[in-house]
Amino acid sequence: MPEYRFVAREMTGKQVDGVLTAANEREALSTLGARGVFPLSVTLADAAKAHQANKRRRVPARLLCQFYSQLADLLRAGVPLLRSLELLERQTRHVTLKMVLQEVRDQVADGTRLAETLRQHPTVFTELTISMVRAGEEGSFLEDTLQRIADFTEHQEELKGRVFGAMAYPAFLVVVGTIILVLMLIFFVPKFEPLFDRMREEGTLPWATTALLAVSYQLQHRGWVLLIVIPVLYGFIQKQFSNDQGRRRFDAFRLKLYGVGQVVRSLAIARFCRVLGTLLHNGVPILNSLKIAKDATGNRVLSEAIAEAAEHVSSGRSLAQPLAECKQFPIDVIEMISVGEEANNLEHVLVSVAEKMERHTNRQLDLVVRLLEPLMLVIMAGVILFVLLALMLPIFNSSTAVS
Repeated sequence: MPEYRFVAREMTGKQVDGVLTAANEREALSTLGARGVFPLSVTLADAAKAHQANKRRRVPARLLCQFYSQLADLLRAGVPLLRSLELLERQTRHVTLKMVLQEVRDQVADGTRLAETLRQHPTVFTELTISMVRAGEEGSFLEDTLQRIADFTEHQEELKGRVFGAMAYPAFLVVVGTIILVLMLIFFVPKFEPLFDRMREEGTLPWATTALLAVSYQLQHRGWVLLIVIPVLYGFIQKQFSNDQGRRRFDAFRLKLYGVGQVVRSLAIARFCRVLGTLLHNGVPILNSLKIAKDATGNRVLSEAIAEAAEHVSSGRSLAQPLAECKQFPIDVIEMISVGEEANNLEHVLVSVAEKMERHTNRQLDLVVRLLEPLMLVIMAGVILFVLLALMLPIFNSSTAVS
C-alpha cells in the first residue's frame, strides 16, 4: 500500500508530522482521526508518488497476451491461482507489469476475487477483460476465459498492425503533402495574388481561387493561432470524453459512424453472445449471465440496452423480444436467439451466432483495411487538384477572354 506523509496537530496544540501506510487518502485521514490528531495536510510520500506514477503507465498488449495465455496454461495444468500469479510475477521483466502482478497476487492472497483486483488497474486491464474474467470466475471456467482473452488481444493487435501497415504509406504522403501544401500557401500562392487583382475587382475571379487566396492569407497572418488552437481543442475533446457521460457519447458516435459503426456493433454483439452462451453452458442463471455479459460488449450504449432487456427477462419475458425492442441488435441475430429459446438450446445458438458474426466482421475489416490506402491517396489527389485548378482557372479564363 502507498505511504502518506502527514502534518497534524495534537489536542494540546503541538504540531507533529510523519509517514503512515494506507490504501488511500481517505483511509489515511481516518487513521489520523483515530489517533486523536487533527490532520493539516496529507500527501503521498516520494516513494509512493513514484509508485502511483508507475501504476499509470501502460503495459504493451504483447506482454498482456503472454500473461493471459501463460496464466491459462498454469491453471489448466492444475497450478493454484495464487501460485500461478507468483510464478508469472517472478519471471516478468517489465517494471509496471511486475508491480501490478505483485499487487494482484497480494490482494488475491487476502481473499479478493481476481476480477476485482484487476479492476483496480484500469490503465492495464480493459473493462472487457475484467468482465470476462468475472464471467470465468462465476462459471468456473477461468482458464478458458483467459485463453479467449489472449486470443482476442492477439487478434486486436494483428488488426492494429494491419491497419497501421496499410496506413503507413498514405500517412507518409499526407504528412509530406500537408507540409508542402502549407509552404505553398504561405510562400508560393501569394506571388500569384497581384495577377488576380484585376479579375477580383471585376468580380470574375473563380470561387476556388478566392477561397485559396483567403486560406493563404489566414495562414500568413494568423497561422500561429493554429499552433495554440489545435492542442487546446485536442485537450478539450479528450476532457469531454474522459467521464462516463462523455464515453457514452463517444460509444454512440462510434455506432453511428458510417462504415465503422457496423463493424463496431458486430464485434460488440459477437463478444456478448459468446460470453453469454459460455456462461449459460456452464450453468450460470440467465439473469446473472446477462449482468456479466453486458459488460463484455465494451460499448456503453449496448450495455444499457442489454441491462434494460434483462429487467424484462426478470419479469418472465423471453430474451429475444426485449432485445428486439431496444433496436440495437440485427434482426437475424434476434431470430436465431428466439429459435434457440424455443428449442431450449440457447447457449449453443449464442456461440454459433458469435462465430458467424466474427467471421463476417473479419471479412468487413479486411475490406476496410484494403480500402484505406486508395482512399487516402484519392483525398490527397483531390486536395492537390483543387489547388492546381484554383491557380490555373483564372489564367485559362484570361486567355479565353483575350482570344
